[in-house]
Amino acid sequence: MARRSAPEVNAGSMADIAFLLLIFFLVTTTLEKDNGIARQLPPIDKSEIEPPKIKEKNLFIVLVNKNDQLLVNDSPMELEDLRENAIEFLDNGGALSNSIEYCDYCKGKRLITSSDNPEKAVISVQNDRLTSYKMYISVQNELVAAYNFLRNRESQRLYGWDFTDVKKEIDAGTYLGKQGDAQDKLKEIQKLFPLKLSEAQPKKN
Repeated sequence: MARRSAPEVNAGSMADIAFLLLIFFLVTTTLEKDNGIARQLPPIDKSEIEPPKIKEKNLFIVLVNKNDQLLVNDSPMELEDLRENAIEFLDNGGALSNSIEYCDYCKGKRLITSSDNPEKAVISVQNDRLTSYKMYISVQNELVAAYNFLRNRESQRLYGWDFTDVKKEIDAGTYLGKQGDAQDKLKEIQKLFPLKLSEAQPKKN
């Protein structure tokens, strides 16, 4: 009796199906993006020049312990009070009116025991190794929000718009005005309240 030959399977169509499935998964799959804090790090300084010392009154030191508790300038503080206290520190303007360091746009209490002006004011954040990531992010957000509050105030006073809104539109490519002019104005506002947020151990004077 003659043996029947097994029918051959057309592998060409199988390859086409596999290729179509691969394209389908590539098109429909979404990749998760890593979240983080946008920070522009300073360039590496290879010189051996010792960094300048900072007057103690120009330092706003935020300590976060392993239990996520805050100690600000040696005083316990709740997270919800951090932003307001940072604004008072940055906007203090404690330099004398006849001094070159006098801040004529500052609206703070002008205490001689607090920061001279926003250019001199430095916020130092020091975290314990066991500080939770959630607390770390929350502290950073509150401090950046303090800077943004003051920058928005000054941009409203000078130009009639919020610093954060215009910067967001420029970054997203949706700004409808003269972008070069707006960027120059953003830089001017940043000079009034420069972001001096450090995570290094400061040297007091």
